[in-house]
Amino acid sequence: MKSIYLDTHVVIWLYTDDAINLPEVAKILIESNDLLICPMVFLEIQYLKEIGRINCGPNEMIEDLRGKIDLQIDELPFEIVARRATEIHWTRDPFDRLIAASALSRSYPLITKDVSILTHLSLAVWDTPKTLVHASIHH
Repeated sequence: MKSIYLDTHVVIWLYTDDAINLPEVAKILIESNDLLICPMVFLEIQYLKEIGRINCGPNEMIEDLRGKIDLQIDELPFEIVARRATEIHWTRDPFDRLIAASALSRSYPLITKDVSILTHLSLAVWDTPKTLVHASIHH
């Protein structure tokens, strides 16, 4: 089995059973890969809770998904991710920057609907068969 990263909104949709928002390609990738998140996803979930966008915190959400889909938090050293993030100039969003840097550091695909990430990160995948092929060859 291969590994793939999930962006924050994908994690939230999986937790809230809003997987209907996921295109078929993303669902196939989720079902056929080991699932990882960058620790920054954990922090972004907390941020979203603090500003009232979601009602659940990261501890509850991630623990629930560990049991349901064996979601894991990547243990890649932060220094490696931070150094890689300094090479990313297409976003100032610290969450997106570190999540993308994690995918780049491991050369793992990242499932995301974020248009900016899809535009600038070659490892980003969402809804086309072409990206499915792209994701399967990067391991």
